[in-house]
Amino acid sequence: MSQPATKVSLTGIKPTGEPHLGNLIGAIRPALDLAEQYQSIYFIADYHALTTEREPELLRHYSRAVAATWLAVGLDPDRTIFYRQSDVPEIFELTWIMACVTGKGLMNRAHAYKAARDRNVEAGEEPDTGVNMGLFNYPILMAVDILAMESDVVPVGKDQVQHVEYAADIAGSFNYLYGDRYSFTIPEAIIPDTEGAHTLPGLDGRKMSKSYGNTIPLFLPEAQLKKLVRKIPTDSTPVEAPKDPDSSSVFAILSQFAPDDTVAETRKRLEEGGLGWGELKNQLFEVLNERLAPLRERYETLMEPGSELDDVLADGARRARERAGRVLRQVRTAVGIEPER
Repeated sequence: MSQPATKVSLTGIKPTGEPHLGNLIGAIRPALDLAEQYQSIYFIADYHALTTEREPELLRHYSRAVAATWLAVGLDPDRTIFYRQSDVPEIFELTWIMACVTGKGLMNRAHAYKAARDRNVEAGEEPDTGVNMGLFNYPILMAVDILAMESDVVPVGKDQVQHVEYAADIAGSFNYLYGDRYSFTIPEAIIPDTEGAHTLPGLDGRKMSKSYGNTIPLFLPEAQLKKLVRKIPTDSTPVEAPKDPDSSSVFAILSQFAPDDTVAETRKRLEEGGLGWGELKNQLFEVLNERLAPLRERYETLMEPGSELDDVLADGARRARERAGRVLRQVRTAVGIEPER
């Protein structure tokens, strides 16, 4: 019998838009696979979204939509801890403590802050124009998200490794000062093996991304899903002419959702000629709709007020607070806020 996982993996999901097909293939599936290897924890990073999201109703909707999405596509709350960041106040008290052991120079070198300054300089603006302290202090809150859950590993993309390195640096600063009383676990970044989880093209042929406005939302009604699929760009190659499947955005999406034998047969028909782009788009719609329809139904049920989603998040918050509270109590004692027990 296999031994239960002992290392803790933490995944944060920022609620800044409607989940889309690219999220499912590039982020959600690989993250869920890690639950087989680690004691997994997932959270909705709603306070992180405040750096850019200014519409309260949208933030509430996105937070619930992201949570409902993860449950609808297969996250098992009985096997993990799943919570909203905002439901764990211990994180924010710990953020202040860790801010007091973090050098400003470290924050100056954070990628997001440097990118904002560089954009301003290129535009002839003052370097810090439009930069709020939430953006500047973002790495500290992210570090605490990791440290409060005693995380061993954090799955991230290559462009996010710095976040975990910062968490390790900040933990190291604390451990240097107070390590004889309490020491944080030093986390490591892992880049999930996403072989087969290719980047999906969007409606304009570029990478599917909210920033490009070219996404196909996961839970569109059938009519809207079909309409968006029809908008995916194709060339004017005649129906009877051979076509290159690997240059087709429609085929790229199909290959991630259709059975292997269907993908192989479709590839053959494209290469030999006789399959037109219109028919291929219809095929893609049918495949997507078949795969997404049960997920859509589950999602819509979870999005209802008073659904089981509320109970799942409440239970997750309770369990997350137990972990974070245990850490915070030890930290408060270590720094001198509470007496030694």
